[in-house]
Amino acid sequence: MKSLPRFSVVISLACLSTALIAWQLNGSQFFQRDSGYYDSGDPNEKAEFYWSRLRYTTRSGMGGGYGYSYGGFGGGGSWSRDYPKADRQFLMALRRLTRIEARSTEQVVDLDSVDPKTGVPLIYNYPWVYAVQVQTWTFTDAEAKLLREYLLKGGFLMVDDFHGTADWQSFMDGMRMVFPDRPVEDLADNDELFHVLYDIGQRFQVPGEQYVSTGRTYEKDGYVPKWRAIRDDKGRVMVAICHNMHLGDAWEWADTAEYPEKFASMAFRVGLDYIMYGLTH
Repeated sequence: MKSLPRFSVVISLACLSTALIAWQLNGSQFFQRDSGYYDSGDPNEKAEFYWSRLRYTTRSGMGGGYGYSYGGFGGGGSWSRDYPKADRQFLMALRRLTRIEARSTEQVVDLDSVDPKTGVPLIYNYPWVYAVQVQTWTFTDAEAKLLREYLLKGGFLMVDDFHGTADWQSFMDGMRMVFPDRPVEDLADNDELFHVLYDIGQRFQVPGEQYVSTGRTYEKDGYVPKWRAIRDDKGRVMVAICHNMHLGDAWEWADTAEYPEKFASMAFRVGLDYIMYGLTH
């Protein structure tokens, strides 16, 4: 395994099933869905890892924009689907199942934000970024250039929650602004990305919350899950693509008895492997 550690990451409880997380989250009262209230946490809390979510500009006519969504229950931009509840519950898993010193609350990252003192783009403070509903995203030339440089310099981007043929084409319209020529490849079960912390082996489609009422694992015409990636010149995965899946919903609904544990467990394992890979490669 090629490993270029950025900082010391000591892993404990690696063999502990993430099913424990779904069980522990069951009945959690931290998130008040009816009131829409979320504890914002301490914005000055210091940590070695910050869960960061990409806030992007939504293409005209596709809805969203820079709105804010309480827990993904509507009223926000496409970037904020399932935010912040999915992020918080994933952070609970990360803090319980690893020794990564992670901040307890999430961080929203913009491509056009810079440190007022140094002029350095703030995204460089966050080596790992998560983005959803990416069929709606678009970039200015400056944003595309910055995201490309961020990824080539060692950053990691995970994209999730987009489904079907039309969504894929729209996602690639935005991705080609960042990487016009780099190939997208399908990931095999034995790819290193799935064996950093958990040996995931054969994977299956992780559905959104609609599964509870419909029994459907797919959305639109996204019948087959696609685990894909874009690599740099040395073979490091820069962009991990979860197409025809909704891992964020699995994290968000892990505390709901009706949502199957097997989907939540798979979603947590994948996310933890992606973070460990991103921080050590």
